Amino acid sequence: MYEKYLERLEEAGKIRNLKERSISCYKNYVSYFLKYQAKRPEELTCQDVRTFLLAKKEEGLKATTLNLYNSAIRFFYQNVLHILWDDITVPRMILEHKLPTVLTIDEIDRLLEVVDDIKYKAMFATMYSSGMRVSEVIHLHYDDISRSNKQIHVRDTKNRMDRYTILSKRCLDILTQYWFEKERPRGILFPNKFTGNYLTVSTLE
Repeated sequence: MYEKYLERLEEAGKIRNLKERSISCYKNYVSYFLKYQAKRPEELTCQDVRTFLLAKKEEGLKATTLNLYNSAIRFFYQNVLHILWDDITVPRMILEHKLPTVLTIDEIDRLLEVVDDIKYKAMFATMYSSGMRVSEVIHLHYDDISRSNKQIHVRDTKNRMDRYTILSKRCLDILTQYWFEKERPRGILFPNKFTGNYLTVSTLE
């Protein structure tokens, strides 16, 4: 029933050069919204979005998830349905900003010691020492690791801006151990063992 609208949503995302995973998320969120409302898309209003988000909040969804719904449906309204968006009727929810739990050096050491697979130990060490996202680590290439400069070249970031981050000696030691114990990949640093392609965040296999 809504396939043609989701196809138009995908096209709108591609013409704006959104990442594939962003387009996929938008399609999923909008699909949930359309099925919930069960109305012809042309009949939808911003009040429908407000009602939907309030219902989801009552179900226990967090503000971060609700704001993702907000972004996806707003994109759909503006770029597919061409409906004027009302930020007063459908405001973004205020997020709580709590200080993160920071592990001590001893806690991190104990965490790494219990990881038997050197590949995953190398990935965890890279994330903890550099502050990289999981999606950034799984897209690392061998040439992104600069041993001489003690830096990691981070590509395919969330905002499409490359950057450099630190490479600690401990992390470099673990990466070196991984390199010599595993298949020594010259391309993707942490390839999928079955396909040789990138790992995915959902499987990490």
